[in-house]
Order: sequence, then structure tokens, then C-alpha cells
Amino acid sequence: MKFTFVLFAAFCLLCSVSAAQWLETTIQLPPGSRPNALSYNPQNNKVYCANTDHSLTVVNGATNQVIATLYLKGYPHSVCCNPRDNKAYCACDSACKVVVIDGSGDSIVAMAPTGDMPLAMGYDSINNRVYSASYYDGVVTVIDGSADTVVATLTGLDSPHALCFNLQNNRVYCADYGAEDVLVIDGATCHTIAVVPVGHEPRALCYVPSNNCVYCGNGLGRSVTVIDGATNQVATTVPVTGEVYDICYNPRDNKVYTAEYSRGVVSVIDAATNQVVTSVPAGNGPWAICYNEENDKVYCVAFCDTLLTVIDGETNVVLRTIGVGFEPCALAWNPAQNRMYAANYGSSSISVLRDSGGGIQESHKPQASSAKPAATVVSVLPTGTVAFDAMGRRVVSPKSGVYFVREGPSAVGPRSLSENSNTLERTGPLRV
Repeated sequence: MKFTFVLFAAFCLLCSVSAAQWLETTIQLPPGSRPNALSYNPQNNKVYCANTDHSLTVVNGATNQVIATLYLKGYPHSVCCNPRDNKAYCACDSACKVVVIDGSGDSIVAMAPTGDMPLAMGYDSINNRVYSASYYDGVVTVIDGSADTVVATLTGLDSPHALCFNLQNNRVYCADYGAEDVLVIDGATCHTIAVVPVGHEPRALCYVPSNNCVYCGNGLGRSVTVIDGATNQVATTVPVTGEVYDICYNPRDNKVYTAEYSRGVVSVIDAATNQVVTSVPAGNGPWAICYNEENDKVYCVAFCDTLLTVIDGETNVVLRTIGVGFEPCALAWNPAQNRMYAANYGSSSISVLRDSGGGIQESHKPQASSAKPAATVVSVLPTGTVAFDAMGRRVVSPKSGVYFVREGPSAVGPRSLSENSNTLERTGPLRV
């Protein structure tokens, strides 16, 4: 009887910790900040949040504390990081500049001129360059990551909206929203080598290394154009049900996900067949989407809602929806603490989500088990075994307590950052 009580108490404690750890905290920004873009820097474990009140908030990734607020001369639309030189870059439209922030001292160290309304940004890790696409001028500006000087300017675009990087072929892709094509840029020379026609209003890009293809989400085209990275030709077009506002890739399960604003769904595309395998509900106005490599989950926020939807990467099932702030519009993942950040435009706040306490891996699926495993008091997990809590969830790093222990494979660890570094930053709530 005593043992049963101890197990039940452990069960209740773990349940309460698990529930509390989903929304770990809310970082309240000054009223009227209206955050619209996020980026994580693995070099210093900091999160950068661009706010439309002309400010940039710097958050400590370990403590969730705001450690600096920088005031910029312009309305920031996007932010990206350069881990090699430990810098952050913020594109400000009214100033027509990219502001360069030192990652160590959290101070502005340079400004690089751009075109009018720099909207999308991205970092080229091979050539150590930062790309900025200016929506109104139709210009792509290329900035040297070490010297912070402009090394190239590509003109003649209509209204560039998104960027992504192909690590295998050393190419940068720019979705031209107005011209309905994708510009292919040689990363070594910064010259345009191809222009690929896509669907109506291309607004989101991601690179898939498994098939060396770039996936372009088309807004009013309600489709995804697949571009062959070797030939710069359209490989196929995948029809979806709604306007694609964002797109991301899951390397573990080889899937592409589209946040479809008008239909309130996320479509799941098998990258091996380029077929939609399912669509799942994701709130009112899915706006931004992000993959977490450590727990194999996809996170999607809905701008016209206060919801974040969590999707299981293996089964495509919605695990749960989590309440965040008003008008969530951007996401960033911190692999060091396994936290997901959601910028809430309407609430002037950042919601911080974390996988369940104690390293518990959430799952809607029943865990496979050996015949009637017994509960065990664990202080050190024996080699070659895995632990489960009283709800049947696998515990990655168990603390002292009561668990079910059985033989099994070790937990799958996170992939290296370099494997997910091909997706470049995209904009926050621009309504075009």
C-alpha cells in the first residue's frame, strides 16, 4: 500500500510538472512593442526579437531574461544571426539599412545600406555573407559577414519576399512575390544564374537536402513549387488547399510542412514522393511554422488566433494546442534548452514553450513495453535501458524518482545545427 501511494504521488507530481512546462513563461515587452520577427544565435545562446516600435530585444536563452533593448532608427521587419562572427542583423525599412549588433556586447557596431523596405534576411554560412531583400525597391543586398560592408547589389526584381540557402550547390534563392518567380543566385559570385517561374504570389521558401530541391510556397497560387537544386528547373508542383504563408522541413521524417493562412491547416508533404499525405487543423490564420529536431515536433502559430499547434513529426497527429498571446507571428527554436519562442504581435510579448519537465518526451502513442514491467526507484539509469513515467511517457534524463525501466535503444539526440542551417529568416506580419 505504501509503495502504491509513492507511485501515485510521483504520477501526480510528474503530471503537474508536465502540464506546467509546456508554456514555461511569458516575457512581457513594453506596451506597443509589437514583436514581429525572431532569430536564435547558437554562438551566444541568445534570442533576438525585432519589434515594430523601432527596438530590438535580446533574451538570454538560458534564463529567459531580457538582457538588452536596442533602439533602432527604423521599423524592423526581420532579423537573422551570423554565428561565425557572433553578430545579429536587423533590417529596418524606414531607415533603409541593416543594423549590425555585436553578440558579445549587445551593441550596434555597424549599419549597411539597403533598398527601400528590407523585408527578408538570411545568412550564407559557406561564404559568410548576409542577404537582405528589399520589397519596395526590388533589390537584394549582399553584406560581408566580417567587414559588414555591401559586396553586391542585385537589382531588377519586382517585390522580393523570402530567401533560402542551398548548402550543397552554394546557391541562394529569392522568392519574387510580384514577378511570380524565384531568383537563383550563385553564392560564390553573387550573380544571378537563373530565374524560375513559380505560382501566384510566392512568399515562403525552404531547402530540402534529401532530394536537393527548394520548395516554394505560393500564396494565392495555393501550391508548392518544387525546384531542382542541380538543374534550376521546376521538378513538380504540389497543390494544397490554402494560401501558403510559411514553410519548413523535417529532416528526420523527410517531410515538408505548409502553414496555410486562408484554410486554417498545415499540409504535410512527403518529400520522397512530393505528395500531400494529410492536412491537419492549425487555428485561425496559420502564419509561421518551425520544426524542433530534438523532439521531432512541428510548431505552428495562427495570427488570427491565440493558439500554437504542436504536430507529431512521425504520425502527423496534432498532439495539442497551446494558448499564447494575441496575433502570434514568428517562431524560433533554442536547441540548447529545447525551447520554442513565439512572438506575439498583438500582446507585445514572447511566449516561451519547453518540452515537458525532467526531459519527458510527450507522445500520444502508447509506449511499447515488455511483459508487465515493474516500477523501479531510479537514481542512475542503467546502461542499455530506458525509463518511462507513470503516464507511459519516455523520460530522457530521469532524476531520482519512481519510473518503469526496461531494455531499449537510447533516446535519439538532436541533430547538429549545420543540418538545419539552410532555412533563412523570413518576415513577420507584413500584410501584402
